[in-house]
Amino acid sequence: MSQVQDRSAQAEPIDWLPIAATIAMMGVFAITLGLTYPLLSLVLEAQGVGAGMIGLNAAMTPLGIIVSAPFIPGIAKRFGAWNLSIVFTVSAAVIMLLLGATRSLEAWFLLRFLLGVFVDGLFIVSETWINQLAKPHNRGRIMGAYTTVLAAGFAVGPFVIAEIGSSGWTPFLVGAAAPLLILVLLLPVRRRVPAFDREEHASIRAFARAAPLLLVAVGIMALFDSAVLALMPVYGLRVGLEEATAALAVGVLVSGNVLFQFPMGWLADRFPRRLLMAACVVATILGAALLPWAVGHPLLLWPLLFLWGAVAFGIYPVIMAELGDRFTGAMLLAGNAGFAVMWGVGGMIGAPVAGGLMEQIGPNGLPLTLAAFYGAFLVMLCLPKKSLQ
Repeated sequence: MSQVQDRSAQAEPIDWLPIAATIAMMGVFAITLGLTYPLLSLVLEAQGVGAGMIGLNAAMTPLGIIVSAPFIPGIAKRFGAWNLSIVFTVSAAVIMLLLGATRSLEAWFLLRFLLGVFVDGLFIVSETWINQLAKPHNRGRIMGAYTTVLAAGFAVGPFVIAEIGSSGWTPFLVGAAAPLLILVLLLPVRRRVPAFDREEHASIRAFARAAPLLLVAVGIMALFDSAVLALMPVYGLRVGLEEATAALAVGVLVSGNVLFQFPMGWLADRFPRRLLMAACVVATILGAALLPWAVGHPLLLWPLLFLWGAVAFGIYPVIMAELGDRFTGAMLLAGNAGFAVMWGVGGMIGAPVAGGLMEQIGPNGLPLTLAAFYGAFLVMLCLPKKSLQ
């Protein structure tokens, strides 16, 4: 972009209200989604359901995301993104009430699958809105703010369960009330969010041909997310940490994610994004290599976990900013749908692969798995390309 174009882009006014409302909306919804995983796992554990079946039941939400993602862009264009967001928000609240009304494992398989569908629609629409409303000169910071609020919402969910417990109707009512609060945030900006052009068409397959590396990046990060959230406590216990310390390790790692999203978005507005992404990947591999050594040195373990979470998840605002800079219209919508698919795929692969390797070679199978996948991605990043394709 020329200097004249850059100054013109910076001078163009930004409508901050719909951006703020959409970010707040997804932060609130992330709280609901964040509390479902520990809540439903605790309820099933109390019913005597085995760990394997609990994990399989939890996989229904990412499965719903994967299956529905290819259809969301077409539905949004046909019926309107605004209408879709309202229907899916109300539907998510209804699902939470139905989960509270029945403790049938079989019913929960279907309900959690449907929850994944509604989650998927909201994420695709909201991320497309935010990217459309942002401008090139501040897109990284805006996406950093969005991912910060999103990560904080996911982190708050488990604390809600720790505070109110998993028994009775209360946690399910809280989970249902949060999506309904979204309606309050959306109504004032109904006429200020972008509409999707019904005449434009693009598919996830077309986006994958245009930007395969962005899709791989999302999948790798989702793989890291699912593996560490599910297995970091197990890793801690198997290397000799106390249960409370092993649980705290996850919290410290997630804190790095929450606090570094905006700084990474700020850096994405100032440095080459491919270089920034490569730096995060190298730092993530280094963190995985240092983890087995650091567990024996508590004063080093906590800062390592904090920084490891920061760099491993730090690629997300960079990815989102790159998506918004390169694509518009139907292709942007297809890109967000593709990201949803890869998030589901990575989420379903991460924990089983890392867990299987931990069973084969011991607890260090977790950092080895993460280092291997991020190493493969680093090789892709180092291949000569003119842009992030």
